[in-house]
Amino acid sequence: MTIDITRCIKVNIADSCAVNNLLSSLLLFSRLDNNNFFFSITKYVEYECLYKERSVLTTADAEIQKRLVRHQKNKKFTSHGISIADLQDASIVRYSQHLGIGELSSIAFSKKINQAFLTDDQKARRIAKDILGQGMVQTTPHIVGWLFYEAVFSDGDLNTLIDEHVSFNRPLEKYFRIVYQEACRIRSMAN
Repeated sequence: MTIDITRCIKVNIADSCAVNNLLSSLLLFSRLDNNNFFFSITKYVEYECLYKERSVLTTADAEIQKRLVRHQKNKKFTSHGISIADLQDASIVRYSQHLGIGELSSIAFSKKINQAFLTDDQKARRIAKDILGQGMVQTTPHIVGWLFYEAVFSDGDLNTLIDEHVSFNRPLEKYFRIVYQEACRIRSMAN
């Protein structure tokens, strides 16, 4: 496994795919909230999640938007603007043709405030590791793995987590199962 689920950063700058994945499960987000996780998004990611026109707004999309607005009011997702100068950083400009504005703005903000970047996009993750360093990039499965490793999630929570996530047409079931198995393996070696 290429991620270390025994370590996790609790304050993250999330891109839009990570926001959607985090909010797809009430169980997941309640455990994150209870364990003092906080997330920030850039104004552009906020636009992508809440205001960008979609050809079809599904009931799942509408529910995730409602959850995001509620968590913004509770200060669990704070929104921040970035400057043109932040986006003109040489390391960001080098990748401007390879990523969308949401991912680029999130990486630029993460770099500016020296905070972890949370993404579930493989290309964004590779590029962010080059810009921010390996230890400053996380994924939703990484966090889920840590929650299982730390026994914040019990074995019985796996199916509820996956059922909620899949009901929102989100794509991470396979990775949740992999990190769950990894958490079990690591914990069994420690006993």
